[in-house]
Amino acid sequence: MIGHIQEMIRTPRLLLRAPREADGPAMHRAVAASLPELRRWMVWAQQPLDEAGYTSNMAAAAEAFAERTELRYLIWDADGRELIGSTGFHALNWQVPRGEIGYWIHSEHAGQGHASEAAQALTGFGFGVLGFRRIEIRCDALNLASAHIARKLGYGLDARLVNNSVSADGAGAVRDTLVFSRVH
Repeated sequence: MIGHIQEMIRTPRLLLRAPREADGPAMHRAVAASLPELRRWMVWAQQPLDEAGYTSNMAAAAEAFAERTELRYLIWDADGRELIGSTGFHALNWQVPRGEIGYWIHSEHAGQGHASEAAQALTGFGFGVLGFRRIEIRCDALNLASAHIARKLGYGLDARLVNNSVSADGAGAVRDTLVFSRVH
């Protein structure tokens, strides 16, 4: 198992920080304000939690971070005062080693390059500090903004998984998944 992993990563405009139980209220506010956009792409946004639920969720995310089973980072403004979104490495496989970057941005901050900046920082961290050999970004084929970020950061399209999932909004429409990667 990998040793110490930094809990904070700074970029020019952002602070990526491991979750803490006390982040529950901020996460609740950010998700609630962003539900119309999140529901299009995120299964978990279909049944959002209340503030206590997000507090429990943040506690579980902090525990997963400590155990290195998932490395979730909350995206804050540079001063660490305003929650802008969430990112992190999911689907970790320490034997390869590899991970998958996921991200979402608070609606008020969308379109300002925050997801790209956070994913770029995680890409460098993954290959540099964590020693990853492969990093993926997966998204619904209709999520053009997410696919744009992957391409912008130099991720190549490995596959289009045809009819491999249903729409996040629960409407039952069959969707394709795009799998982008970078290898080192």
